[in-house]
Amino acid sequence: MSSEIMFTKDNLDKYLKELGKEFRKLNGTKMPAEIILIGGAAVLARYGFREMTYDVDAVILASSVMKEAINHVGDRFGLPHGWLNMDFKRTKSFSDKLAQVSVYYRMYSNVLTIRTIAAEYLIAMKLMSGRQYKNDLSDVAGILWEHQKNNDSISIEVIYNAIELLYKDHSGIPVISKTFIDDAFSDGNFERTYRNIRESEKQARQDLLNFERDYPKTLKAENIDSILEQARKKRVNSD
Repeated sequence: MSSEIMFTKDNLDKYLKELGKEFRKLNGTKMPAEIILIGGAAVLARYGFREMTYDVDAVILASSVMKEAINHVGDRFGLPHGWLNMDFKRTKSFSDKLAQVSVYYRMYSNVLTIRTIAAEYLIAMKLMSGRQYKNDLSDVAGILWEHQKNNDSISIEVIYNAIELLYKDHSGIPVISKTFIDDAFSDGNFERTYRNIRESEKQARQDLLNFERDYPKTLKAENIDSILEQARKKRVNSD
């Protein structure tokens, strides 16, 4: 799910805190709940390079009352319906092993535990998705950059092992993701890689917006890569 509401680390923590209160009010304390933040929300919670996200994807392990609690918090703060959701389960980056590779983040109201995904597995998910017009590859570079700064570097072998655990093998990883991660480690300067790929993602998003403006209702998931490649070639030829 995507919206025009911007989630920052501060307001995301506020909404999750309110969600804990609401869930406790509706459900009591006998049946605790657990939410595992995925994707951009997980990056936002754990790292400083990401300023915001438009999506709050999660694995929700709770009673059915949680849906009501999510809606109540959304109504209170003017958030879109389903502002926290499990839509990502229909994407190729989903794995049924996510719970076992999650790590503790925070607890709210002594009843709602929030977890995120461990770094190498979050990178694996982003590589599996590999969307040129989103933050997928810049998130990979940003995570590597922050771990490098903190003297807690992640090796490429650890990343490929994480891919194998989540997805059994590397066959589903897009070529663009494989090329990107290999080049990033060959370069070794993850800050530079982050800044370069972030600009590329911004350009790709603008290319798609321009295409949609010029050719309404023809943009589809299956033609995005070819549209972006044509836009790139056009820019190269015009230079």
